[in-house]
Amino acid sequence: MSQSVFSHQPVLFKEVLECLQVKPDGVYVDGTFGRGGHAAAILALLNEHGRLVVMDKDPEAIAFARQLHADDARVTIIHDDYSQMSACIERLGLTQQVDGVLLDLGVSSPQLDDASRGFSFQQNGPLDMRMNPAQGISASAWLMSAKEKEIADVLWELGEERFSRRIASRIVQFREQQPILDTATLARIISECVPAYKEKKHPATRSFQAIRIKVNQELEHIEQVLAQIFEVLKIGGRLLVISFHSLEDRLVKRFVKKQSTAPAIPRGLPVRDSDIAVTVRLRSIGKAVKATVEEIKQNARSRSAVLRVAERVS
Repeated sequence: MSQSVFSHQPVLFKEVLECLQVKPDGVYVDGTFGRGGHAAAILALLNEHGRLVVMDKDPEAIAFARQLHADDARVTIIHDDYSQMSACIERLGLTQQVDGVLLDLGVSSPQLDDASRGFSFQQNGPLDMRMNPAQGISASAWLMSAKEKEIADVLWELGEERFSRRIASRIVQFREQQPILDTATLARIISECVPAYKEKKHPATRSFQAIRIKVNQELEHIEQVLAQIFEVLKIGGRLLVISFHSLEDRLVKRFVKKQSTAPAIPRGLPVRDSDIAVTVRLRSIGKAVKATVEEIKQNARSRSAVLRVAERVS
């Protein structure tokens, strides 16, 4: 295995492998290939009978996956969003045969580092933010057409931005004079609306995050893939989700809790537990896992990472 495969080591690398408990002849799905750090590690643990399905909506990630693994018969590469996982798995004839699914949510480091993708305010570039530039509308197009209230709601609900109304109003005023086409322009507009003393980090951080989540419909896609997970995993199969945002983590936490909790029997009802159909479908594996102090020192992005693990039981 090439050393370059691990040049970009993803967050919670060791923890993911420990929790996934890779079987040499198992079937695994990496729904967010990115630059393939997790996928390469899983593949290294598989024998010739094992199978790895990698998915990503980003065409650049898929191109990189093909560069690395196109000649490996154990690997199937799919250019699609993880919200389509069940249909993709069905086409492969692997419905309810998967031993483990990994989702590393949010934007990847290569996406952030590429100014041409428009995810970051650190370098100026086109205001795009789409994980698949061939689908949907860009951040610029959305900001130029959305109503002021919609912009304010998105910044507040998805970014928890306290100055959402002020920022939305300023965006609408600005776009009446000239288009908002690049990240530097948007960052400047936001910075003018947020008092410097109110934020330890860059004042555009929350707004950029919220707009990215909106443009890519990230929360909707998380809900969709979670609803499909029982069509993908076999009994005993594991679901691992790494979140970087409280809203993402909340969706995963609530889903696992709902699926791992037996229905409450009303007090005084003349029935026994055995008379109630068991609906528990998952069991949570341990508590939420977070990065160690050592990892955070090496990779600041890991500071907000939260890993949740669940196992299908029925």
